[in-house]
Amino acid sequence: MIQNLDKSVYISLFLSFILTTAIAPIFIPFLLKLKVGQTVRDDGPESHLKKNGTPTMGGIIILIGFIGGSVIFCSRYSNTIPIMLMTIGFGLIGFIDDYIKVVLKRSMGLRAWQKLLLQIIVTAIFAVYLTKVAGVNLLLRVPFTNGYMLDLSWFSYVILFIAVLGTVNGANLTDGVDGLASSVTIVIAIYFAIIAVLENMGLEPTSLALIGSLLGFLVFNCYPAKVFMGDTGSLALGGYVIATAYMLNMPLYVIIVAVIYLVENISVMLQVSYFKITKGKRLFKMAPIHHHFEKSGWSETKVVTVFTIVSIFAAVIGYLGY
Repeated sequence: MIQNLDKSVYISLFLSFILTTAIAPIFIPFLLKLKVGQTVRDDGPESHLKKNGTPTMGGIIILIGFIGGSVIFCSRYSNTIPIMLMTIGFGLIGFIDDYIKVVLKRSMGLRAWQKLLLQIIVTAIFAVYLTKVAGVNLLLRVPFTNGYMLDLSWFSYVILFIAVLGTVNGANLTDGVDGLASSVTIVIAIYFAIIAVLENMGLEPTSLALIGSLLGFLVFNCYPAKVFMGDTGSLALGGYVIATAYMLNMPLYVIIVAVIYLVENISVMLQVSYFKITKGKRLFKMAPIHHHFEKSGWSETKVVTVFTIVSIFAAVIGYLGY
């Protein structure tokens, strides 16, 4: 595996980390000056109330590190372009949503239909680029089948849209505790970096760049967080994960390695459904699920630690399935 790796791509890891850690101390005071602080829900965990006013939109820092670490390899590693397209595209959607909420002071942000429409547009552009320009087919590698590829013909495009929207929104829901989305996604990115080397598809720069930028961001985002990534960051992370999975024909593996995203999504759907069916009763103390554990007495650091451990085991299972 090591012999297949162009050692120069490690530059993307270190460059993205350096960029992120260098920019954050400058950018965070700037955000404070603009008063783009997070508004915390009153019905959330009491410990979160002190987070009111903590600057958000820190996903811009992640994107700068990611782009800086990736772009220098674009000419040599053209397969990274679709991944950058999705990461930046969804990051821009998140930025617009954050800007409306915290700068224009419209707490609603983008309306649900506006956000969905933008996500569909970015996904459609990705689908066309993936199949027509990058020449990647939409065959689905099935876990634990020794590389069996499932061909769903035209229905593969339907699956693509479902997989993208589900992954992106799962990443968005995971961003609710200091350092949680960053820590979980670092594990996922390490997994895809390893698989990229094994597949020899030249996808390492984007994975290493994301790992570096998230590690740098985590310095300022771990408990107690000095900055939140906001939708700018969380939507970008989801875009990276599902785009990389599709470049490797491995969207089905996202169900395994990004199991935290999946559980966060399911917990919200179950909570909403149960609330409607029982006319006001709650299945969990609060959704997404990480808030349920907080309400049950877990500290934020315990939530992050346990969820990251689960992600590590999920990545190992995903590797065995590969």
